[in-house]
Amino acid sequence: MRVSLIFLLTLLVFNGMVDWYIYRQFQRRLSGRPMLARIQKWSAAALSLLLLAAIITPARSGSSDELLVKMWLLFGYFSVYIPKYIAVVFDFIGGLPRLLHKGRVPGMAWTGVVLAAVVFLAFWWGALVNRYAIDNKEVSIEITDLPPSFDGYRIAQFSDLHVGTFGTDTSFVSRLVDEINAANPDVIVLTGDIVNRQSDEIQPFVDVLSRLKAPDGVFAILGNHDYGDYREWDSPQEKSANMEELKDAYRRAGVRLLLNETVWLRRGNDSVALIGVENIGDAPFPVYGSLADAYPSLGDSETKILLTHNPAHWVDSIRNSNDARVQLSLAGHTHAMQIELFGLSPAAMRYETWGGMYADRSGARKLYVNIGSGEVGVPMRVGATPEITLLTLRR
Repeated sequence: MRVSLIFLLTLLVFNGMVDWYIYRQFQRRLSGRPMLARIQKWSAAALSLLLLAAIITPARSGSSDELLVKMWLLFGYFSVYIPKYIAVVFDFIGGLPRLLHKGRVPGMAWTGVVLAAVVFLAFWWGALVNRYAIDNKEVSIEITDLPPSFDGYRIAQFSDLHVGTFGTDTSFVSRLVDEINAANPDVIVLTGDIVNRQSDEIQPFVDVLSRLKAPDGVFAILGNHDYGDYREWDSPQEKSANMEELKDAYRRAGVRLLLNETVWLRRGNDSVALIGVENIGDAPFPVYGSLADAYPSLGDSETKILLTHNPAHWVDSIRNSNDARVQLSLAGHTHAMQIELFGLSPAAMRYETWGGMYADRSGARKLYVNIGSGEVGVPMRVGATPEITLLTLRR
């Protein structure tokens, strides 16, 4: 969670101005109810202390518990101030006619108050209810020249679990594992970001993840959060040990971690290449992966399924490539920014492939983006429910 100290301090000043505006409006328009103005004043002071507590709580050098505390402090703060912004904007617009010595626009202030209340409730519904509401999506994917024995082959994909956000509470992950197993897939894949910041976050979840079972195995790749790049280390050796701890946890969970390598899924005499690359994506995320190392002869006639964490890899290097004959890519990373309403998400402003199915112009190269099961930054999902995808391959 890379939040600039200067930004947070500037925000503290700006929000002080917002609170002063609300306080003055209470004094001017609700003079008969001074208690409301006092409540606004003292609650604003308390929230300022909350933000200061979040500022001094270390993010990159502290423990996982401290990061979790910081996450909830910031969420609680913004769950109040974003609704305040809405109320103030509507109230301010409603008062603009006074500049022309006319009356306020009727109903604008109350419209802002109602919308602010809806947003506040949506935030906390997303944190307390919706982020546990697992969405099982079934997707059928047609692949040209899919080997006959793989017609009807079932892949269960999940992504971006970010187990550190759950602390040591394994109940949600346990239910997720049960629902994945209940789908009876032929193979299970995890497309990166099992942790938030450091590998010790996974330790309470190893036994739960070890219950994942599929006839052809359970496979995973690394995402940008899995390398330890989001915290400060005392030495390169400590960071390297962190990476080894994650690899060991995957081994103990019975999950095969694909590090720029390929395994073959087999049905009788037919086979499909399952390629796993380390993180490849857009800036500022470091590039660790190499598709050429994972599968050198990308132009051959074999059917290939690629696991790549960031969908930007598909957009930049696979979709329009004459050399990469990769029929299906599976990615995660975007979370749909943990907000999706009526099929729309702010993630579309950053990623053209932010969730669901995509294809190149010919339809020969397809991408499916899973919007993830966990949260990072804020422990909330408004819409954008935790996703398990069951992909069925068809000729």
